[in-house]
Amino acid sequence: MLQQKVVIRVFSMNNAKSRTKAMKIAVSVPGVISVELKGDSKNEIELTGEGIDSTCLTILLRKKVGFTELVSVTPIPEKIVETQKKPDNNIPVCTPCQYGTPRICWAEVRDYNPELCAIM
Repeated sequence: MLQQKVVIRVFSMNNAKSRTKAMKIAVSVPGVISVELKGDSKNEIELTGEGIDSTCLTILLRKKVGFTELVSVTPIPEKIVETQKKPDNNIPVCTPCQYGTPRICWAEVRDYNPELCAIM
């Protein structure tokens, strides 16, 4: 899959708490390899990775942090991808649904025996 670089501007990132919150949300998206703060007032988040759902991330940041604008989504050429370092496999990767409540599925199975009368 082709790697891409996504730049998102968050207008309400004016203190360290909101920057930390936005970074945590950005890192939790599947496919993200690296996250950096860019811009004059550190209000742009630059994500690099494979298969990043940029619209889903933008909507999630709008809900949790504040007004957000998707600035650009650009593919990274294969030459640059090969020169980048590979991330260490020792770092555990967490997905957002890993910490959620597990689904419990059940089915009711009854033995049907026409000889038995349910009334008696």
